[in-house]
Amino acid sequence: MPLTVLFLPESAYGPTNNCIGIGDVLRRRGHRVVFAAEASWAGKLTALGFEEDLVHLAPEPDTPQDAGQFWKDFIRDTAPEFRKPTIEQLDTWVKPVWQELIDGAKFCQPTLTEIIARVRPDVIVEDNVVAFPALNTAGVPFVRIVSCNPLEVKGPDIAPVFSGYAADDRTGWEEFRAEYDRTHRAMWAEFNAWVVEQGAPALPDLEFIHEGELNLYVYPSALDYTSARPLGDTWQRLESSVRETDSGFSLPAGFSSTAGKIIYFSLGSLGSADVELMRRVIAALAETEHKYIVSKGPLHAEFELADNMIGAEFLPQTSILPLVDLVITHGGNNTTCTSASR
Repeated sequence: MPLTVLFLPESAYGPTNNCIGIGDVLRRRGHRVVFAAEASWAGKLTALGFEEDLVHLAPEPDTPQDAGQFWKDFIRDTAPEFRKPTIEQLDTWVKPVWQELIDGAKFCQPTLTEIIARVRPDVIVEDNVVAFPALNTAGVPFVRIVSCNPLEVKGPDIAPVFSGYAADDRTGWEEFRAEYDRTHRAMWAEFNAWVVEQGAPALPDLEFIHEGELNLYVYPSALDYTSARPLGDTWQRLESSVRETDSGFSLPAGFSSTAGKIIYFSLGSLGSADVELMRRVIAALAETEHKYIVSKGPLHAEFELADNMIGAEFLPQTSILPLVDLVITHGGNNTTCTSASR
């Protein structure tokens, strides 16, 4: 029997593209797929055959925004924080990100309740890192997807999420966890109280999202922490999630015939908003003998590519990867899993 599946992805290209890939499979199998995506995605999802019933995570801007524009601007403006040790970023970058996400969840709670009443989903799927209580109180199965970082599924024997610490050296692990507790405890407690006020279950300690009846995380088994972090029966790893909605791509005449390997370089839509980092990497790659296809991202007009490079703001990544010899990536889910599957 056909189902109605409601997706709520985070307003960034990684989670949204992951939901597009999964939603496209469901749609082609005869199910109704509706996206309650953030409003700046208007029109981009209907063009792929999905329904849209969109939400605002903040008051509407005076002028229309590009898809995911809020987070692009946020990364650009806070990029200097990335130069600090990760333990120092907890208070000045990680915590503000959580607060923005929390504010968005609170703002759209009434709209989400209305969407659920209109759409009447059989299943709700969220690919995000923060709870939206309307999804947990809808009376239908709730599916959580983790598609950003496998360390979000925490365990005592794996390095703390956001730390960047070594997997085989516990130096600093407990100090990092203690600082996370110190900087986030009050914010979590306030959010948890609000979630409960909306009728949803209490959140797990220091977690900002519930587990679902089914929990999917997308990561190649070769890189996973399965032996160090056993998971319950409700958790299911997807080796990859590769959308098939990208347009085709052909290498420009003469690009593939010259010497050197062809390398794809992407820091994702958010990482590429760190213009200083993009300029530094491009300068280093320009000194090599190889050729590069560069995903320039949202601030593409603020830096130039070298002579051994081609690129654009957006690229059909899944069509490009079969053509290259190597991928340089920030480790984002879409690029990592698509590379592994190719």
